[in-house]
Amino acid sequence: MARHRLAALLVILVLLIFGGCASGSAIVTGVVRAPLKPEHVIIYLEPPAAFESIGLVNASSDAGWTEQGSVDYAIQELKEQAAKLGANGVLLVSSGDRTTTTFVMSGTVLIPVPVTAKTVQGRAIFVTKK
Repeated sequence: MARHRLAALLVILVLLIFGGCASGSAIVTGVVRAPLKPEHVIIYLEPPAAFESIGLVNASSDAGWTEQGSVDYAIQELKEQAAKLGANGVLLVSSGDRTTTTFVMSGTVLIPVPVTAKTVQGRAIFVTKK
């Protein structure tokens, strides 16, 4: 019995380490520009003086070792989604959590494992005046 529990714990650990990732999506609502590098995208909490909306971007991540690590991965994915649209900024709209359940087989028993992902949403924008 102890051997099955150890095996289940190892499987869970492997899923958490290698199963976690960041994912994102974008919806174009304006004019797409030439792609930029994600490091050129700035996150804004308040709207800059002048900007053009390009689209809506979403990202989530359960890849971090800590909650902050997961948020950091999600923000990086948000920047990557915006950069693909040619946005040099993201006006942050919301952030939160999304919990799902993964099942791991241990012998003949399915063990539920909750997985919480950090989520962020924003408007991909092209800032013309800060």
